[in-house]
Amino acid sequence: MSPTPSSTVSAPADHTVDVLVVGGGINGVGIARDLAGRGWRVLLCEQDDLASHTSSASTKLIHGGLRYLEYGEFGLVRKALMEREVLLRSAPHIMWPLRFVLPHDASMRPAWMIRAGLWLYDHLARREFLPGSHAVALDRSPLGGPLQPGWRKGFVYSDGWVDDARLVVLCARDAVQRGAKVLTRTRCAHITAEGHGWRAELLSRDAHTGDTVRRVSVRARSVVNAAGPWAEHLLRQVMRVQTPGNHGQGGQGGVGNPGRLRLVKGSHIVVPRLFDHDHAYIFQGQDRRIIFAIPYETHYTLVGTTDVEWRDDPARVAIDGDEVAYLCRELGRYLARPIQPADVVWSYAGVRPLLDDASGNAAAVTRDYLLQARAEPAPWLTVWGGKLTTFRVLAEQAAHQVGALLGEPRRAWTADATLPGGDLAGVMCEPLQPGQALSQYLGWLLTRYPWMEVELLQRWARTYGSEVPRLLEGASTCAELGAEVAPGVFERELLHLVEHEWAQTGDDVLWRRTKLGLHLDAAGREQVRQWLRQRAVQSFVRMRGVGA
Repeated sequence: MSPTPSSTVSAPADHTVDVLVVGGGINGVGIARDLAGRGWRVLLCEQDDLASHTSSASTKLIHGGLRYLEYGEFGLVRKALMEREVLLRSAPHIMWPLRFVLPHDASMRPAWMIRAGLWLYDHLARREFLPGSHAVALDRSPLGGPLQPGWRKGFVYSDGWVDDARLVVLCARDAVQRGAKVLTRTRCAHITAEGHGWRAELLSRDAHTGDTVRRVSVRARSVVNAAGPWAEHLLRQVMRVQTPGNHGQGGQGGVGNPGRLRLVKGSHIVVPRLFDHDHAYIFQGQDRRIIFAIPYETHYTLVGTTDVEWRDDPARVAIDGDEVAYLCRELGRYLARPIQPADVVWSYAGVRPLLDDASGNAAAVTRDYLLQARAEPAPWLTVWGGKLTTFRVLAEQAAHQVGALLGEPRRAWTADATLPGGDLAGVMCEPLQPGQALSQYLGWLLTRYPWMEVELLQRWARTYGSEVPRLLEGASTCAELGAEVAPGVFERELLHLVEHEWAQTGDDVLWRRTKLGLHLDAAGREQVRQWLRQRAVQSFVRMRGVGA
């Protein structure tokens, strides 16, 4: 569809699109992907790297949110539960089922109440392959082995795990494959209503120096504000749009303060593996906050999260010593082998942009979302709040509303779609069992590529899924994967991350596209950073036509 003619004459734009999406977190890339798949011309800009803030700092769960039942958020929990298996099918290499162990603390609530809540959790939405909940005698089960002897009764239930930062990148790649443009490290400096649409000025910066290297002009028929913690700033300071009331849909009803965000910091720590089995634990702190202990990157355990009000710049968020001590202390109530702050090998923190529901307790703030759409002064939509598990349905509803604003609703399509790397069955040409697809696929890879080191092939399978055969095309030895830049890290992988996944810096590769930062020593991490810096210099030289 051609854009609506402007009532004024203006300078040509570098890009003319139907929708400008601002924000490269999970909601932004999910919306860009959905819109592009419906045939709209889409451009997404992100001021930093993809998933560089909230969307890489989650607890990395695909879950209904068992604890939200206690706050009466049955609609949100049901919506999230309905999405679990949809998401798990879409990218089984980066998402898989996970069983959770909940030790029963009689001082918090009676066992019958836990059973009732888990029954509801099992039945609020249809399950096809995730098993239901059951009670467990922890004093007679290996699941109780890591716990202090006093924890005798517990419950086991299902949810899922996800590599959150890779989920964002795969959605962005899918959007591009369907025609969208994605510009990272590109800040939206100005958005001005122009005729029946918008004119935006974007500033792209160098990933290594921070210098502005390019100004980009965009003419868009509509704007989607998916800036997460910066959504209010973008709407009121960059777009200068007033929001007198709430006429959105999709998430929470009866919101106390529509169109306002409440920033809540969540922090996590990573420690050497605390238990040998493949289940996760969900503990309740003495302050009634929830703490997860999750198997992570084979050799580690991920522990989190905290809920702390945040009133500073979201870009400055960091875990503090009190939070580390809190997580260690609360784990000590449950585990036979307590951990100390000195055991922490990595930590991270993120700001959750939650929809302000006037709750006094940060842990009780709703994780639901609101989509606020307007046609004046030109079509725009803002995403308020949300959570990782509901990103796809949020994007679907947002795309419906954008289509309505543009006068041409188009059909939804993402419910049955796979993400790049997710079609494991298609590569193997055989059906796979849901929940077991990754292990079956890995067995197929080990037979097909016996020359690959098992640990390396396992990591590639979990990272790149069905794209592994393409990445290995033409190679029959590891030497044919290019130089080994760091132990187990070959040039072919780094080139893929740079050329197809927007990676530019060491942190992009080591902590977001992969978690190699946990597995390499300081020298190995620096070797990866140096390779990327040298690659950036070579690209600059080629671009300028300098040298031989």
